Amino acid sequence: MYIILDNSFSMQAKGKQGELLKRAIQELLEETPENTNFSLLTNTETYWNTDIKSIRSTLQNLKYSAIPFELDHLLAKINAHPTTAKKDIIIITDGIGIEPKQLKSIPKEDVSYFIIPKSEQKNNVAVDSVFINETTTDFYDISVQLSSYGDDTKPVSVAIYNQNKLIAKTVSNLETPKKTLQFSIPKQAFHGYVSISDNGLTYDNNYYFSISKVRKTNAISIGEAAKSNFLARIYTNDEFSYSNSELAELNYNNIEKQDVVILNELDEIPQALQTTLKAFSEKGGNLIIIPSAKNSIATLNSFLANFGKIQFKSFDNTEKLISKINFNHPLFSGVFENKISNFQYPSTKASFTVSDSSPAALLYNDQSTFLTALQSAVSSVCIFSAPINTENSNFQQSPLIVPVFYKMAQFNQNNGVTALTIGNQNPFIVDASLSKDGILEVKNANEHFIPIQQIRNTKVKMTFNDLPQEAGNFEIYNQKQWIENISFNYNRKESNLNASDSNILSDYNTAESIKSVFQSLQTDRMDNQLWKWFIIFALLFLLCEMAIIKFLK
Repeated sequence: MYIILDNSFSMQAKGKQGELLKRAIQELLEETPENTNFSLLTNTETYWNTDIKSIRSTLQNLKYSAIPFELDHLLAKINAHPTTAKKDIIIITDGIGIEPKQLKSIPKEDVSYFIIPKSEQKNNVAVDSVFINETTTDFYDISVQLSSYGDDTKPVSVAIYNQNKLIAKTVSNLETPKKTLQFSIPKQAFHGYVSISDNGLTYDNNYYFSISKVRKTNAISIGEAAKSNFLARIYTNDEFSYSNSELAELNYNNIEKQDVVILNELDEIPQALQTTLKAFSEKGGNLIIIPSAKNSIATLNSFLANFGKIQFKSFDNTEKLISKINFNHPLFSGVFENKISNFQYPSTKASFTVSDSSPAALLYNDQSTFLTALQSAVSSVCIFSAPINTENSNFQQSPLIVPVFYKMAQFNQNNGVTALTIGNQNPFIVDASLSKDGILEVKNANEHFIPIQQIRNTKVKMTFNDLPQEAGNFEIYNQKQWIENISFNYNRKESNLNASDSNILSDYNTAESIKSVFQSLQTDRMDNQLWKWFIIFALLFLLCEMAIIKFLK
């Protein structure tokens, strides 16, 4: 016997007798026969060959899991567990997240029962995300996005806390399923959370986030000084530490200290520079490539092959308008309040034809690529298809140039909101100089763990997998020295209590309670045992009759 118990956050919903998970646990404790041997599987833990006495304390202390319920993964564990007998599988879940393809993992020869506890309250409000909308001299204008589920959502109170100190509060009516609220908070380091109060699930009522103390982004452009003047007007001293270097005067040792490197129309890219920039990108640095009309296509393609699948084709002397913005591209996240279709189109007189599998950020009127980005988990390589000097293009006079170059430089820099999702495998880059045996630790008052990490010169790449176990604000330490603040949140996948589809279980056995399942199993087993005895006695009587007939003859 195998019991699968869904302990995801949607099981916080309240039914007739309280929270669904707590009621299911109580039923297991009360109705499971003491002499019954079974294995228990939850979202995160597995207990093989146990009984209700042995596991009583574990069930009573079972916590909700940050990992969403994935039935196929749990069934795979059961199917991999060696046994020669048929299996009884009891699945206790509210059904949220179950898809038809997951049910295919249930072996047809095994007996399965679904117990689907129902929640009475289907309405829920969740804090989905927080991001900086605009930065002024003294304030951050931040946006808080709320999601509401259900038909009768009431107004909710929304509050922002920094270091547990209330700094802003409002009440919001939720007229639409998605609503964004605007707040202004002081422009300083932030380590706190947004909190709401509603009558639905509680796990998604807090959204933890951190804003680091503003650190200047180190940027260097490599190319002719006359062609780089426009960059100095974008990368200003208040936010950037910017410099330009001619190729002949370039100090290669300075590259590893930068956050972003701009190759500004270099006619040739020396092999030593290509090797240095490849290592720079792998260690978390951003790279911006503006080609020169004199570039060898073969050399460009050989260099770009280090970063992804993109190829330059022929150089075309045809004037083109840059007329399309890909608003869904990560480069323009948070840039535009509304999608615009009529703006003053910049143009280029000549450009390279580009073959690229990644979606472009800016396109020409013939749908060919003007600007694209090859993004990895730790860095980005942004590539223009044409020179943008004033002789070939008026792009420098376009309003687009400021947000484009600003966002390209700031990709993956920790100057914005830091709010990671537990279970997300994306790495996090932190500035820290460690010794060969140095280790960064992440901790708060309740939890302490060491993530997977790789040292990359003056940066460390950390991967968290399923850690931490609980959402909250954390600090990163190098031994006892504080390095940076970081925040973690639960996945919001469980927030919609209307997401379950009972029809997909119509072909499977369902039961109202654990008690009824055990009664059904006992009846089936008893019926099977009686039939066995009937067959045995029938055979014995047949043998006796044949023996008597033979003896009498």
